Amino acid sequence: MTTRLTGKVGVVTGGSEGIGYGITHILLSRDIKKLYILSMSEDIVNDAKKSFAHELGQEKADRIVWIKCDLSDWAQTKKVAEQIKNSTDRLDILVNNAGRGIMSYELTDYGVDRHMAVNHFGHVILTTHLLPLLKKTSNEHGLTRIVMQSSNAHQAAPEDTKFASLDELNQDLGPNAQYGRSKLANLLYTRHFHREVTRKGNSNLVMNATHPGFVSTRQSKEHIHEPYPLAGYMVSTVMEPFKKDQFEGAMSAAFAATATQFSGEYLCCPATPEYGSKLSQDHELAENLMKLTRKVISEKFEAFDDRQF
Repeated sequence: MTTRLTGKVGVVTGGSEGIGYGITHILLSRDIKKLYILSMSEDIVNDAKKSFAHELGQEKADRIVWIKCDLSDWAQTKKVAEQIKNSTDRLDILVNNAGRGIMSYELTDYGVDRHMAVNHFGHVILTTHLLPLLKKTSNEHGLTRIVMQSSNAHQAAPEDTKFASLDELNQDLGPNAQYGRSKLANLLYTRHFHREVTRKGNSNLVMNATHPGFVSTRQSKEHIHEPYPLAGYMVSTVMEPFKKDQFEGAMSAAFAATATQFSGEYLCCPATPEYGSKLSQDHELAENLMKLTRKVISEKFEAFDDRQF
């Protein structure tokens, strides 16, 4: 039986294209009351809304509220979280889907590797500042779900990853390892949240990580050419028939956002729990990650401690 979302409110980062489009489409089709899309391009959102109106009806498309959000800009990300908290009295679903894909090394204005700044730090800031509303919703309305879009690419993270310092994070590891380490961080954060939040008095607030599979998106068709001009051609053309479409790629995240009763799992498409790499199961590594997360955000942005929310 398809889960109905009548009366519920959700947030999807990067919800207007690629896998995010598929997730948004599924949530709208299941009658979600309001859906915030956080992304950087209003033009892409407007095009998506036209498609949603054509496929699902104008009334469903009008349930989308777009807010500009660059997850590498932590001040803006915090401001967006506050804006959401001030505009709704509940938040049932948070899908942290947006991310920097397999691209070349780059530092943000904060002086932090852009893969980690967007894929991990930005989403931790967003989730943490939304946490009071998520907890309130779970107390008043029952099971409330958070999804971290990870990837099997987390296995590309270096075996000697320690999350010990900013200098370590800012090493240029190459596009695959750089991306893979950020996806490892997503999975470690998910399991940390399960241990430290869900299991400590918030049983109705669950977080799970997902792997979408090999999906046909702008990342796999266009952006891959930036770090790998030659190999990217094979990924974007020769491998295209073997890729999932955006709706197939959205299945694991949609399941985690609407149906699962569990927490701290790594769900691979369509909805199969897997262990992930050995590093992803390392509790001490997760603790190191979160200690470094608090330190980097506090030093580069403002005093931050996810445990105080």
